[in-house]
Amino acid sequence: MTNESMHAAPSFQLRFRSLFREGRGYTFPCDPAGNVAIDKLSERGRINYLFVRAMVGRDYTPPEVTPAWA
Repeated sequence: MTNESMHAAPSFQLRFRSLFREGRGYTFPCDPAGNVAIDKLSERGRINYLFVRAMVGRDYTPPEVTPAWA
């Protein structure tokens, strides 16, 4: 992997959709396998990521990997 590709904007996102509010949810940058670099998220981003993962099946759908431009 080149140094340039390591610093490129993420081209995938992990999307958690709300079960109850259409159009609402959370997205996080990820790799093609759906792995989120939690240490690269802001503090608020880490809190949101851990929260939404804990609420899958209760308030949010299981995550899906989508292109970042979708």
